[in-house]
Amino acid sequence: MTPLSLLDLSPIVVGGDAGRSLRNSLDLARHAERLGYCRYWLAEHHNMTGIASAATAVVIAHLAAGTSTIRVGAGGIMLPNHAPLMVAEQFGTLAALHPGRIDLGVGRAPGTDQLTARALRRTLAGDIDAFPQDVVELIHYFRPPEPGQRVRAVPGAGLEVPVWILGSSLYGAQLAAHLGLPYAFASHFAPGDLDEALALYRQRFQPSDHLDKPHVMAALSAFAADTDEAARLLFTSQQQAFVNLRTGRPGPLPPPDPDFLAKVDPTAKAMLDNALSCAVVGGPQTVKAGLDAFAARTGADELIVTAQIYDHAARVRSFEIVAGAGGLSPVG
Repeated sequence: MTPLSLLDLSPIVVGGDAGRSLRNSLDLARHAERLGYCRYWLAEHHNMTGIASAATAVVIAHLAAGTSTIRVGAGGIMLPNHAPLMVAEQFGTLAALHPGRIDLGVGRAPGTDQLTARALRRTLAGDIDAFPQDVVELIHYFRPPEPGQRVRAVPGAGLEVPVWILGSSLYGAQLAAHLGLPYAFASHFAPGDLDEALALYRQRFQPSDHLDKPHVMAALSAFAADTDEAARLLFTSQQQAFVNLRTGRPGPLPPPDPDFLAKVDPTAKAMLDNALSCAVVGGPQTVKAGLDAFAARTGADELIVTAQIYDHAARVRSFEIVAGAGGLSPVG
């Protein structure tokens, strides 16, 4: 079976707060570890009142300390927001505390709006056009120090933290192939270039010190419940959140709404159908069929699943059903 990992945005729900969301993320990470998920990744987003993982490295530290075997990492750090040395020190610290368990996925989007990006960096000098150079610099800080090297990541130097390129377009695929790095595609919200990007990555891949052959992880939303109908109801929270975000009204994750699709206008419905086309929603058999079909379509070496579900218990149960459908073996 294709290995399964889990992407968590640590959702802040209507009526909740960030503290509760982060405690729920730790609880979910412990369940994911027990269920046999390979990795547990968190994403950097800023000025989003529905997402609690803005200080991504801090959240990773919290979850890694509360688990013992599952790999924990970033999916991802938005590198234009940061100096590569700072990222190397943060993830070097995590790797020093949790050897062999830390992943670092990096992307070139800001993970926010332009005004917030300016607040993060004070200027916009950290241009996305410098992304390839920033990735190379970041990787260099994780290598063993060279004689006479004046700037080092401490901790970080010599720890060889695995770096992934994240993307939702052909750009990231080409860069990951050129550098010989593993590649993760964000098809859970931007599926348009999925097939072409994976083909391009595999065709142009250059073996490196990191990998001798291409390694792909593809993302999809997976909402599972005991019945198809119950899963479709859970899915309405994420559908509402997408419409709110894309129409300039981001906010906490709303509760499920059984009448949502009947109320949404045709333009928003078309947007949802496009953005969330890589979503598996249903009971155990429906989810298994969807996972199998997506794995066959992509030929991915790994799948990473995500779900913004309002009720935490329902969210835990959803990932439990997904684990069973994906053939994972519970630990212990």
